[in-house]
Amino acid sequence: MTYRIEVENTGDAFGCDADATVLKAMAAAGGRGIPVGCRGGGCGVCKVRVLSGRYHACKMSRACVSADDEEQGTVLACRITPLSDLSLRVVGTMARCIEKARANAHMQAQAQAQAQ
Repeated sequence: MTYRIEVENTGDAFGCDADATVLKAMAAAGGRGIPVGCRGGGCGVCKVRVLSGRYHACKMSRACVSADDEEQGTVLACRITPLSDLSLRVVGTMARCIEKARANAHMQAQAQAQAQ
């Protein structure tokens, strides 16, 4: 079964098979909504908060995601597989980079529209 994964703070959406990790499915779909690091759960670059939906989480480094964070829905995209459609938000240090890049792209698009 394929589930729809939506990354709220980037607007990206892609399909993810039930047996694939969210990060692997995003990369296979050519997406760039979630930052990619080690792909093994050790670096924390792909940290997301699951806003809605169900998932299975594999073991994650507690240096990246505390037990309390995990209970609140903060996980590593490289270590979860979907059990339903998911809505996520990139969090952590990389979230600021994504939001800044998105704001810059929006300003450039506005400037181009005004120039025409």
